[in-house]
Amino acid sequence: MRGRLRKEWLRRMLLLLIYLLGLPGSWLAQRRARHPLSSARAPRLLLLRPDHLGDLVLTTPALTALKEHCPTAQITLFVGPWSQAIVMGHPAAERVLTCAFPGFRRAAQGALSPYWLLLRLAWQLRRERYDLAINLRPDFWWGAALLYLAGIPHRVGYALAPGRRFLTHALPFPEGEHSTCSSLRLVSVALQLLGQAPLAEPFTPERYPLLFGPTAQEEERATALLAKAGLTGETPFAVIHPGSGAAVKLWRPEGWATCAVTLLRRYGLRLVLTGTPQEQALLEEIATLVHQQLRADEAPPVSLSTLSIGELAAVLRRAQLALGVDSGPLHVAVSQGTPTVALYGPADPRIFGPWGDPRRHVVILASERCPACPKLPCGRLDIPPQALPSHPCVRLIPEERVLAAVEQLLPARML
Repeated sequence: MRGRLRKEWLRRMLLLLIYLLGLPGSWLAQRRARHPLSSARAPRLLLLRPDHLGDLVLTTPALTALKEHCPTAQITLFVGPWSQAIVMGHPAAERVLTCAFPGFRRAAQGALSPYWLLLRLAWQLRRERYDLAINLRPDFWWGAALLYLAGIPHRVGYALAPGRRFLTHALPFPEGEHSTCSSLRLVSVALQLLGQAPLAEPFTPERYPLLFGPTAQEEERATALLAKAGLTGETPFAVIHPGSGAAVKLWRPEGWATCAVTLLRRYGLRLVLTGTPQEQALLEEIATLVHQQLRADEAPPVSLSTLSIGELAAVLRRAQLALGVDSGPLHVAVSQGTPTVALYGPADPRIFGPWGDPRRHVVILASERCPACPKLPCGRLDIPPQALPSHPCVRLIPEERVLAAVEQLLPARML
């Protein structure tokens, strides 16, 4: 108890110190803010989004809308290295900066290292003289403090403590709103500060679609890999991406194996298993379970674990269906127009679900709450390995629910 109180007291003191250190820059920023942004021919904008792959995919509609409504803006995106591939080719991204943001890199770090990094980056950004910045992660107080210390005169974000004190335009946070809508709402306010009209509502996937596309080289490599596995343009296939950055989201390998065999026999779909090199063991386990159920004349699954994000997108776009748990690659599949079935447990699909036509993207939410969690979904992702057995919500989803979702999307036999 004393340790927790001491840690909280130290955090409060450091936040106060950050606020005091930024006062001189804030005063200068206020002087710059007296000049209306609408008078700037090419306003310099900084957009901050530290999250992982899926969240960046869900942010792309906001980036597109910002550039379309203010085409002269010079937009810099500040993202984590783990997700930069999503925005490197985006038409709104004139420049992409990366940082292994504290709280998002999956590795231990010293107690004071986030604050030293904050000061160093703020000094670098101050020299860029940005006119406006958007903190796209609602609860990322560290990012709001960075924009404040960088002396950016207009700082847009959500009014969540303790970051709200560092913003000039803090919006009430809409609880339960989809992540894409939340980003669009911030961009709408930024556009008004730039002298533009706000974004048209309602915010829908049809009006503000996801945008991510592979390069020509990635298309060629994906085609070659599929052809090498015997999957030419005439061969229908489904993709199962079973992995996720959070182990608590994973489903049972035997469940995926059952689905794979059903996809082959009922719909005539070959199976492609995708994942990262770190997920190779999981892919092999599923492939082995599938092999045990196949007849001699039935085609075995194909495993691809060395794909870039763009190559994965190219593979997914060619697929008739993509299945997986709540993960970035499933959002990539949605961006490619491929129907999806996604299994959700701790994350709320109202906020992080697929941004697409609900008739083409089915969410299966776990129905049994974990004994250690107060509600479902609970939002708890950082479950230590030793505690995973007591958090079985996703693993308890029965195969019948997944196969019923597949039947909903593929009602007729595809042979």
